[in-house]
Amino acid sequence: MRNYQAEKKLVRDYYKALDRVNVDGITEVLGLFIGDNYLWRGFHPFNEQFGAEAVSEIFWKPFRRAFQHMQRRMDVFFAGSNEIDDHQSVWVVSMGHLMGLFDNEWLGITPSGKMAFLRYCEFNKIEHGKITETAMFFDIPHLMIQVGLHPFPTQTAAHLVQPGPMTHDGLMFEEQNPEEGEKTLAAIDFMVNDLKNWKDPKNLPLVEELRRSWNEDMIWWGPAGIGSTYTIDRYAEQHSGPFRARFTDRIFNGHLCKFAEGKFGGFFGWPNLTLTPTGEFMGMPTKAKPIDMRVIDMYRREGDKLSENWIFIDFLHFWNQQGVDILSRVKETLR
Repeated sequence: MRNYQAEKKLVRDYYKALDRVNVDGITEVLGLFIGDNYLWRGFHPFNEQFGAEAVSEIFWKPFRRAFQHMQRRMDVFFAGSNEIDDHQSVWVVSMGHLMGLFDNEWLGITPSGKMAFLRYCEFNKIEHGKITETAMFFDIPHLMIQVGLHPFPTQTAAHLVQPGPMTHDGLMFEEQNPEEGEKTLAAIDFMVNDLKNWKDPKNLPLVEELRRSWNEDMIWWGPAGIGSTYTIDRYAEQHSGPFRARFTDRIFNGHLCKFAEGKFGGFFGWPNLTLTPTGEFMGMPTKAKPIDMRVIDMYRREGDKLSENWIFIDFLHFWNQQGVDILSRVKETLR
């Protein structure tokens, strides 16, 4: 049974070097840890990038120039083998916030000169001692809200700078009991398979369906534009129910990576879902055309069910497919 400690050390060393180096040295650091034919997936407007130099120039350098004295504040860190490719590949995931002094413009967003947090989750594939593939998802609208912008109308749930797990045990730097990870992956798989087939609420009320997978005091830490919600009843009322009512022709495209370690697990897709809006969503009008949705889900298990879920949805990409450029619209309001 693998313990993934070498892969964890590689990513921790990478973060230490990347977070400490000055902006001019970022490309060199990436070159030390990243393999050939590197693929990086990020939220809109970054999308897919190839090679360490491209990722450095297009994402990391501009971000670090904007966020002075950056700190990586991790809440979750674990590793495992990918269920999607029959456990052939090994991945390491981290989740938390990149915090800094927002001193210079980034993506046209006017800096505040104050502390700001970029909520992130990053999956790294490790092969032959190098990082060969990354999915780094981040909540740009969440950053906009922190500096007083309003990219979306008021959401249905609460907007917060999100904390880590209630149990404060998400940083799994040491080797874990593999049986715990197997239980977590089983709980995630049960929930995903249940969700694939939305049930007729006449036959099984939504709250009763959710109780099959979730503990009563579950928390859904949603992205800016929707917000976060607490308990099964409020989750059904403030997100799950409205979300299901707003889409039809739901196509599950599958995940590219899914694994668990200890009581934590997660997955990402590119895209995970294709859905057709049926009307207003997030307080904005929609066109009835299929839309791809890129999502990362991270979970904490308690007992046999799930208790916390951190969600990253690329709403800039989502709305761009609808002909709405959220970044440009915000820029217009600043003129």
